[in-house]
Amino acid sequence: MRLRNLAPLFVLTALALAQAPWQSVTELPGVDWQGTTAARKPAVLKFLREETCTCGCGMKLAECRVGDPSCAVSRKLSNAAVKDFVDGKNADAVRADLKKIAGEPPPMLEEAQKLNIAGAPFKGPANARVTIVEFSDFQCPYCSKVVGPTKEILKQFPNDVKFVFKQFPLDSHADAQFGAEASLAAQSQGKFWEMHDRLYAGFPDLSRRTVIRYAKEIGLDMNKFTYEVDNHKHAARVRSEEQEGEAAGVGGTPTFYFNGKKFNGPFEPQTVAGVIRGELK
Repeated sequence: MRLRNLAPLFVLTALALAQAPWQSVTELPGVDWQGTTAARKPAVLKFLREETCTCGCGMKLAECRVGDPSCAVSRKLSNAAVKDFVDGKNADAVRADLKKIAGEPPPMLEEAQKLNIAGAPFKGPANARVTIVEFSDFQCPYCSKVVGPTKEILKQFPNDVKFVFKQFPLDSHADAQFGAEASLAAQSQGKFWEMHDRLYAGFPDLSRRTVIRYAKEIGLDMNKFTYEVDNHKHAARVRSEEQEGEAAGVGGTPTFYFNGKKFNGPFEPQTVAGVIRGELK
C-alpha cells in the first residue's frame, strides 16, 4: 500500500486541536462509558489524556479521539481502558493490557462506517449483498496490481458482489489528480471502466498526450472530454471523495471497505473470497 502524504492533514489536525478542548472534554467520540461511575470517570479521563495512541499520530488517546474520530486504534484502546477500569484494574494493569492489545494485529474487518456511494462507478448488481468500495489512485503501483484480483472476485461472485470505485489521488503522484479527473470525465459519457482499465494497463504514464489517446480509443466525444478535463469540471468531486476517505481512515492506496468495514488484509482472491463468504452469512 502506498501511503498518503499526511503532513497537510497533520497540520490541519494540529490547528483544530489548538481550538478543541480535548484536555477538558468529558465525552469522547466512540467511547462507551457504560458501567463507569461519576466518581471514577475523572480518573479514567486523566488516564486517556496521558497515554499515547499507538496509531503513529503521536497524540494522546483522548486527543486522538477528538482530533481523529475515525482512528480505529484510539477507539479500541480507549474502550479497552474504560472496560478495564470498570473491572477494577489499576492504571498499571490497564497500561499493561493496552500494550498487549497494541501488539496484536488489526482485525481483518473493522467496525462498519457509512460511505456515500451515490453516483460512484460500480460493477455488479446494484442490490448485491456485499458492496466492496475501493479508494484508489491511478498512479499507484499497488492499485494497478489489484485490478486483476478484483476482476477475478467479480467472476467468482457475479450475483453477490458490487464493486465501487472512489477517487483518492496521492499528493506524491504528480499526475494522479489528472487521472482521477479524466476517469470521471469518461464516466460522464458512460465509459468509466473503459478508461479505468486503460489508465492502469498503461501505468504509470498519465501524461495528457497518453490519456487523450485513450479517450479517442474508447470513442469519447473529444470536445466534451477535453473541455471537462481542461476546466477541472470534476476536481471538486475528487476532493470530496478524498475528504470522505480521510474521514473513514484511508491513509494510503488501495484501501478497501466491505459493507462499510475497513479491510486490513491482502487483496488476494483466496483471502477476499473468504471475507465475502463471511459477509454473506
